[in-house]
Amino acid sequence: MRRTVRSLADGREILYFDADPHAPPRVAEDTRDLPDQAPASEMRRDPLTGEWVAMAAHRQSRTYKPPADLCPLCPSAPGRPSEIPEADYEVAVFENRFPSFARDVEGDTGSVDGAGLIPAAPARGRCEVVCFTSEHRTSFGRLTPGRVRTVVDAWADRTSALSATPGVEQVFCFENRGEEIGVTLHHPHGQIYGYPFVTPKTERMLRVAEDYRAEHGRHVLGDVLTAERATGERVIVDSEHWTAFVPAAARWPVEVHVMPRRQVPDFPALTEAERDDFAVTYLEVLRRLDGLYDRPLPYIAAWYQAPVRTGRDLSWLHLEVFSVLRSPDKLKYLAGSESGMGVWINDVTPEQIAARLHAI
Repeated sequence: MRRTVRSLADGREILYFDADPHAPPRVAEDTRDLPDQAPASEMRRDPLTGEWVAMAAHRQSRTYKPPADLCPLCPSAPGRPSEIPEADYEVAVFENRFPSFARDVEGDTGSVDGAGLIPAAPARGRCEVVCFTSEHRTSFGRLTPGRVRTVVDAWADRTSALSATPGVEQVFCFENRGEEIGVTLHHPHGQIYGYPFVTPKTERMLRVAEDYRAEHGRHVLGDVLTAERATGERVIVDSEHWTAFVPAAARWPVEVHVMPRRQVPDFPALTEAERDDFAVTYLEVLRRLDGLYDRPLPYIAAWYQAPVRTGRDLSWLHLEVFSVLRSPDKLKYLAGSESGMGVWINDVTPEQIAARLHAI
């Protein structure tokens, strides 16, 4: 795979990943007149939960549902420059123009009102956009296995790079798909966050894994995988290196976890064979998800990787894909119990959803 690093007009970095050895060199210049980047993100720690909350008011002006002919993620064309200067591309990754976390955020670490009760600090980190294809009217599930493999390689590359960025504690790769999820750009793309802290859910998962290992001497996700494969009732795809299943305690009306058989902490640790096999496995999962309601399923695809400096031996790379769509025309809203107390109530059993996905 060829990796090309260039710069956009305002100094942001853009990278091209090409699997085709005959792809043209990526030398196009960004001709736009863009203002210098001046992100002003701040993060504050909630004194009741100990969780960090990012404040990024500059994101209010970000691009919102542009028409297809003005999509900023499509290749540039004469008279219509975009975020990607090239006339075509395979996979492109660039620094987000409206980041929640950024490298050059100015400010000092202190506290809100100087009282010491609520710690505050510049939200230093990195946010990137990953464009899976130059084609606007398609989706991840319609990519070729070869293109998915290029995306996986790009995720691995960016995980290594962001993990080496000063201040980044965890790298999170994800895709939001569909307006019901809140997507405002319809071009097939995902994002990568380099957080300056370990996320709350990751901290909880690591604590559970540590307690389980102390009691049983094994990894909890390894035992979950073994149990799911043994019963088979909720398994959707079982390939040579990966297993996709509906978790027995699913929170969402549609939820599938995709796990490698081997415990690895992050993308860079995957073998060539595991990366190839994931491409085929995941496309089959997405095919079944889109067939569930006979319409493109809105979803979030969230990758759980090990933090940069802690809990790596307790982590097990895996993907969680979930949707708010509980029927072809009804959404699950996070109401009082979920939003107020974090206690989830599912309107369908995992076994029912697994059976329906099996039948597709």
